[in-house]
Amino acid sequence: MTASTVGTAADASTIWRPAHPVDVRGTLSELQHGGGDPCHRIGGDGTVWRTSRMASGPVTYRIAADGRDEIAAEAWGDGAAELIEGLPTLLGSRDNPETFQPRHPKLRDAHRRNVGLRVPATGRVLESLVPAVLEQKVLGIDATACWRRLVTRFGDPAPGPAPAGMRVPPTAATWLGIASWDWHRAGVDARRARTARVCATYADKLETAAAANPDNPATVYRLMLALPGVGPWTAAQVGHRALGDADALPIGDYHLAAMTGWALAGTTIQDDDVEEFYEPWRPHRYRVVRLLELTPGSMPPRHGPRMTRQDYRTI
Repeated sequence: MTASTVGTAADASTIWRPAHPVDVRGTLSELQHGGGDPCHRIGGDGTVWRTSRMASGPVTYRIAADGRDEIAAEAWGDGAAELIEGLPTLLGSRDNPETFQPRHPKLRDAHRRNVGLRVPATGRVLESLVPAVLEQKVLGIDATACWRRLVTRFGDPAPGPAPAGMRVPPTAATWLGIASWDWHRAGVDARRARTARVCATYADKLETAAAANPDNPATVYRLMLALPGVGPWTAAQVGHRALGDADALPIGDYHLAAMTGWALAGTTIQDDDVEEFYEPWRPHRYRVVRLLELTPGSMPPRHGPRMTRQDYRTI
């Protein structure tokens, strides 16, 4: 990888030619929280724009791919050099989809269709943990609306020539300073607000643990699961976004048992049996889930009333 900051509009830039195919848009799509996410935009030319808060400061970055073999990235802001240096890791260079054994025709077809799809690793734990907390026990459309309102109001303006409306996620201190009525106005109940504040309190410890041993997320998982209000489902969302964990099975997800039974087992699977069912795919259990999510017809047809806004995810 080569980097340059001379003669460009960006604070840092690079052209990366990976030794493996990389589907930039597909890989980074897992970091997007709804269509109106102020931290994620798709340009008219198909390039991906994102913001982040690196250890060195806020950053806006733009990534464009010439096919799957050459990737150009530009970044603006105090965190630009750090982002560019970590670009391969962000785009899943530590992931190993080549070792995945599908073991099922549907997965084999999905794996073949999604060449270059990798599990990203942002390394930014709080940026994945807070939205995961907001997604606890609510419909996805409501959770992403909460994230959009909070980041739009309390995040910082995106540095550089970012598309209109983009914002950088708030700092841990800012999350801690949000008043209870502002959480409520954003649509977040007191339990989730309390959990998000606890996560922000321990943000430095979580980020330090992630940076200290990026190839082994066990310490980060242990720290997260020790926090009140954070359970296996929430930790798994961080695992497959921030930690690059292709094995981060989202135990407790409302749809997981139904999707797995319909798509892979041909029969009903109970929630308590999901973990055992996925054991043969370790250490690629999240990859199986992601491939099913990207495969039309993986969910059983609905028979009966549509789901209402009731609690349906565990923590």
